[in-house]
Amino acid sequence: MKNLRLIIFSIVFLATVVMSVKLYLVESDRRHIQEDIIELSMVKYGLFNVDEWKKVVAAVVTAKVEELDLTDANRAEMRKRITDLLTTIINDLEQSFKRENEGSVKGFFKKQGASFLDIFGNMKRNIPEFTNSIMRFIDDPQNREDLREYILDKIDNYADNTFAETDYTLHDEILKRHNFATRDVAIASLRTELEQIESQKLPYTYSLYILIAILVFSLAVIKRFKQRELAIIIATAFLPLLLGVLLPMIEIDARIAEMRFQLLGEPVAFTDQVIFYKSKSILEVVALMAEQGKPDLLAVGFLVLAFSVLFPFTKLVSSYIYVFNTKSRKRKFLNFMIFKTGKWSMADVMVVAIFMAYIGFSGIVSEQLGQLDSLTKNADILTTNQSSLETGFFMFSAFVLLSLVISQRMGSLRVIENKEVTKPFVFHE
Repeated sequence: MKNLRLIIFSIVFLATVVMSVKLYLVESDRRHIQEDIIELSMVKYGLFNVDEWKKVVAAVVTAKVEELDLTDANRAEMRKRITDLLTTIINDLEQSFKRENEGSVKGFFKKQGASFLDIFGNMKRNIPEFTNSIMRFIDDPQNREDLREYILDKIDNYADNTFAETDYTLHDEILKRHNFATRDVAIASLRTELEQIESQKLPYTYSLYILIAILVFSLAVIKRFKQRELAIIIATAFLPLLLGVLLPMIEIDARIAEMRFQLLGEPVAFTDQVIFYKSKSILEVVALMAEQGKPDLLAVGFLVLAFSVLFPFTKLVSSYIYVFNTKSRKRKFLNFMIFKTGKWSMADVMVVAIFMAYIGFSGIVSEQLGQLDSLTKNADILTTNQSSLETGFFMFSAFVLLSLVISQRMGSLRVIENKEVTKPFVFHE
């Protein structure tokens, strides 16, 4: 069992490769499903969508028109309301007629004629008959349906002429891709699928944490490594770094969980309305900055790429060469990359910065959503901040820990070599 440790490290490496590939594929599927759910849940398709408001108003109008269905219990009350309304209308009409015909000869004769013919008196005496006619109109189901259709048609015309049309291109594309007929059904089904993917992701994630922990523990307790053993550990460190830069690190998610209010006495509710959502990996952030084409953003993008991607990768490659090729250990570039760039690569600082950015974004989003809760007194609004640190952050953190331990071991190797000690030390060939 002379090579038992090498076999174990090889198995750890292969297992890390398999788990990393599995995690990347599952995380990619999860991300696509999550983005589709977010798009379908955006506030532009709900609370800020004129088509949704048409449905809400249609439901309210339908409820109110159905309330016109007269029964023995409400017939007397309805008759009284109609009579009072007609009396008020006729009185207002009479007063308006008198005001319009004051101060002129023509108006004087109009008023005298109306008084002689007792026009307004006859109208008031006919109020009971007018009321019966209106009651008969309301009793007719077809008239109620015509009234409802007329109101809804007017609402559609006003809405179409007032509000901008919503672009449903991406919305319809998602429904077609997943073969769903409606948005609500799509969201419910995709959430179920997302939960299944989340459960599939956990074993791969925890397995990677355990494998990396094994390597960190081995580097800390084993005093002497063979070249191939340390080379395998360095090769393994590439995997969490790749996952860290390819997978999303932070997910910023602000939404209205529930909004309830009364419209003409009818309850109206909007739920799970996404206001803002962003989820980007390090490389996606760099690409986004590069696409803007602005000098300041290009500079920041290059710095992010250099400190979080180029330096760590170059340092690992240099460490690999340093361990495997003894003749190259005197090269200045390798020594510079391995022993001098620690303070320049700042991978640990990157992790802290990302974590602090998450805390800051989370606090800002929570504060703004809290202000939204207090904006209105006539509606019950429940907002939620679902921002979270994502898999990329934890994988990058795992790489930082493993990289620090590897750097410490490489530093010990360099000190011993400079002392030209002949007895066995950090590793042997």
